[in-house]
Amino acid sequence: MKDRKLLNIELHRMTPEEYRSAPETGFVVVLDNIRSAHNVGSAFRTCDSFKADKLLLCGICAVPPSAEIRKSALGAEESVPWEYSGSTLEAVRRLREQGYTIVSVEQTVGSESLEDFSPSTAPGARYAFIFGNEVDGVSQEVVDASDMSLEIPQFGTKHSLNVSVSVGVVLWQYSFRRLTSQARTGNPRSSNG
Repeated sequence: MKDRKLLNIELHRMTPEEYRSAPETGFVVVLDNIRSAHNVGSAFRTCDSFKADKLLLCGICAVPPSAEIRKSALGAEESVPWEYSGSTLEAVRRLREQGYTIVSVEQTVGSESLEDFSPSTAPGARYAFIFGNEVDGVSQEVVDASDMSLEIPQFGTKHSLNVSVSVGVVLWQYSFRRLTSQARTGNPRSSNG
């Protein structure tokens, strides 16, 4: 056989208990009124994949336990710490008080293109990435309360990606940039001290 797929046991993934006790990575994900439980479940699974410190579910987001979330999360709702807030603005306020840089993933007049985003490697730097509703995106009041907006470059006829895809793209780019910065500095904790 030229190549073979690895068995799950060969991937050496951490257990949910190991996940929760592992060092923080310096970022959280905030979902601003995501209407689809499938998209919420996908966000859980992606947050698990990139070791998000927490997932904040706001407004109309479905919350566990939910059969629809579990269908796409595949159990990640048991490993990723999460909390619910009735108000995205209130969640943003609390995150700011905790020292997070608030980042709306949205197309705005002043948005930075994702490929140009270089997360800080300063000790204690932490990011909260906000993803918005499937139709309306991140609410304007939350964009106004953010430190910056990130835009995913696109080249076709549609103006946006599905929110579950956007979470994956942004977290991959953030993780890649963070890991390459750590490799250059030799500091495995450079993203958050």
